[in-house]
Amino acid sequence: MQQFKINGPFITLGQLLKRIDLIDSGGQAKHFLQEIEVKVNDEVEWRRGRKIYPQDIVDIAGHAVVQVVQG
Repeated sequence: MQQFKINGPFITLGQLLKRIDLIDSGGQAKHFLQEIEVKVNDEVEWRRGRKIYPQDIVDIAGHAVVQVVQG
């Protein structure tokens, strides 16, 4: 599991996918989430605007498991 540091109170799922280089632009997030199962704290998530907070765990099937931490 890799850790991803954020400076603010949260990051959106779409922003996280972009920052860990799984997508090139925010516009690709919707398509990515339709094709790849992503779980936030063991719940399947389809919304690119989902707020991800420190201590949340994001499981991107076949790609990465990321724990968000306060930076």
